[in-house]
Amino acid sequence: MNIFEAIRNDHDIQRDLCDRLTSTSGNSSDRKQLWKALKEELEIHADAEERHFYSPLIHNDMMQEHARHGIAEHHEMDELIEKIDDTDMDSPAWLTYAKQLCEKVEHHLEDEEHTFFQLAGKVLSENQKTDLATAYQDAMKERR
Repeated sequence: MNIFEAIRNDHDIQRDLCDRLTSTSGNSSDRKQLWKALKEELEIHADAEERHFYSPLIHNDMMQEHARHGIAEHHEMDELIEKIDDTDMDSPAWLTYAKQLCEKVEHHLEDEEHTFFQLAGKVLSENQKTDLATAYQDAMKERR
């Protein structure tokens, strides 16, 4: 497996959690469980992705701006997560913020899969792609 496949697998988990979370209502046990799962998934994914995908690419002139943009989007998601955590789950604002987060997540995933991956594919060797996937997956397993 290469780094792109490994990351895309986790992107699918995030999409599923977002779809399920934004279909919940009120202060339900489903909402609490899905929110906890999504928040954790986003946190460990961002950390592993920044360490084992963005970091090796940020020093490449062609990739630097894209890597910085991806990291900035992770920060924007962190801010939305804090906003959601500070909002009562029964509040209509909670679902509004959760939907905003999921829209931001979807935008980020699309950017990566349709632009960043293609550019990174030109910069990384096949061995690097495989080695990065192993390091990324190990980091994800360790935190899950």
